[in-house]
Amino acid sequence: MRIQPLKIGNVTIEHPVILGPMAGVTDLPFRVLCHEQGAGLVCTEMVSAKAILYKNRNTAALMKTDPMEHPVSLQLFGSDPDSVSEAACMIEDLPFDILDFNMGCPVPKVVNNMEGSALMKNPEQAASILSAVVKKIRKPVTVKIRKGFNLESVNAVEVAKRLEDAGVSAIAVHGRTREQYYSGEADWDIISRVKDAVSIPVIGNGDVDSPRKAEKMMRETGADGVMIARAARGNPWIFHQVIHYAETGEELPKASPEEVYEMILRHMSLMIQYKGEYTGIREMRKHISWYTAGFPNSAALRRRINEAASGDEVRELLKEILL
Repeated sequence: MRIQPLKIGNVTIEHPVILGPMAGVTDLPFRVLCHEQGAGLVCTEMVSAKAILYKNRNTAALMKTDPMEHPVSLQLFGSDPDSVSEAACMIEDLPFDILDFNMGCPVPKVVNNMEGSALMKNPEQAASILSAVVKKIRKPVTVKIRKGFNLESVNAVEVAKRLEDAGVSAIAVHGRTREQYYSGEADWDIISRVKDAVSIPVIGNGDVDSPRKAEKMMRETGADGVMIARAARGNPWIFHQVIHYAETGEELPKASPEEVYEMILRHMSLMIQYKGEYTGIREMRKHISWYTAGFPNSAALRRRINEAASGDEVRELLKEILL
């Protein structure tokens, strides 16, 4: 399999192996690392359209990007055509390349506001939102959808057609319903059916956790790109591994303890640079648990890391476990 460059509107993605948005994970430091490892497109954590309209202080940090991570998409969520399109207008001049709209988030506080994956239940409303956004901004607009809201309403094909008619430039399809959250197996057949139904690029998402799985998804579904989310936590190397396998047929070995150590230090350095030591160290804790999962004594390390208050303390603890 040779991975072909992908055009989304006026944006060219050299390697369409894409970092999926994850709340609390895909902040700026993590996106930079994934981009360095070959992710062709990275995506911010989702941002509330209402929070932009009300100038919420925390929202500016979520939307901050860095020249080192382009191309980058900024993901919005909301439920009202006027507020979402107005928010899109307000932020269009920020230095991101693609505006993505969230129709996949399954968490109750989002769904109960008729946002995220709740919009899978209302294709007409979803199309109205996207039509309003596409008409108001010049940047390409993409959408992340699910298979359906539940197994009684598997409607990704219908939703995708409506979104194409609304003018979106690409669609990412997660092969699970909202009801499934992230459990069970992702249904790749629904990705294939969406690909057959629309003429815009389709990106497949769900259960891609290795180079072989990425190749298999693209071959079986015909998707134009593959989106990797949870499998990238503690493993930004996966993007380089997928691209290398596609180009050579060779599977690279897992990162060595030394490579894991160096990556954690690089990640921590970026966290401290962008967020300060106090916040950066505390937000690194979950990442370190992902990086070190499976290593001997990693559970004991996690307990001690949670008590560390400085970068120097973390560095010394990591040396004990990894070197």
